[in-house]
Amino acid sequence: MIVYNPTQNILLKALPANEFARLTPHLELISLPVGKVIYEPGVEQRYVYFPITCIISKFYLMESGASTEVAVVGNDGVVGVALFMDGGAMPNQAVVQSAGHAYRLSGTVFKQEFNRMGELHRIMLRYTLALITQMAQNAACNRHHSVDQQLCRRLLLSLDRLPSDELVMTQEMIANMLGVRREGVTEAAGKLQKAGLISYRRGHIKVLDRKGLEARVCECYKVVKKESERLLVFNVKPAHTGNNVPRIIVKNPAVIPIQSKFKTARQSHQAQEGRRSTFINAGKTD
Repeated sequence: MIVYNPTQNILLKALPANEFARLTPHLELISLPVGKVIYEPGVEQRYVYFPITCIISKFYLMESGASTEVAVVGNDGVVGVALFMDGGAMPNQAVVQSAGHAYRLSGTVFKQEFNRMGELHRIMLRYTLALITQMAQNAACNRHHSVDQQLCRRLLLSLDRLPSDELVMTQEMIANMLGVRREGVTEAAGKLQKAGLISYRRGHIKVLDRKGLEARVCECYKVVKKESERLLVFNVKPAHTGNNVPRIIVKNPAVIPIQSKFKTARQSHQAQEGRRSTFINAGKTD
């Protein structure tokens, strides 16, 4: 039996009681499997997602079909920044990288509360700054640091957002996230395993020595962590504690319905190219 509640997400937990009370009737707990696409590039977003036990990655897809992860979102954040920044859509793709649960909220309800200019408004702006820092630092890291340093950074980011020290990551997944070849991932994981920092077998990674990872990782991890801690520490004292928090008890988490089937990153890229081709052909004249 597992108990879920919205305060497992840091941003929702920071809301004052009145704002929290307005949102909770509209929050929907959903189960998210690995590989589920949350939104596609250029497609209007209808919901925001507050992860509690899952990790969602933001990817940029190249015309060649290659992809690179630019940010990760866990229980410290929200997916759907385009909605409250009034952009509607983003050029990147959001995909579940670690299965778990999240609370989903209608974009309409969310924007209504955001436009009240209350604490939610301030929290979302501060979170966006933290997200921008992570994206910029990831870009610098991918350009200047070794693959094993990048892998350390990615593992530590996951550990910060999950309750376990065991991660499910295939070599292909890691290669897509870091934007490198699988051979590079094999070599990097081998170095970390030989150093006694991780054990890696058949897509399952168990972190054996977190302090060792922190000693080996580049400065990018510390920059992102420090900035997130600075921006995501809130002075509001939440009144939604104890029995006031709406909880959902799930005896079998697997039976929570999935709203739609997921597609792989390559399938999503092909679908995007199909829409692009249709748009170009529609604009041609004889």
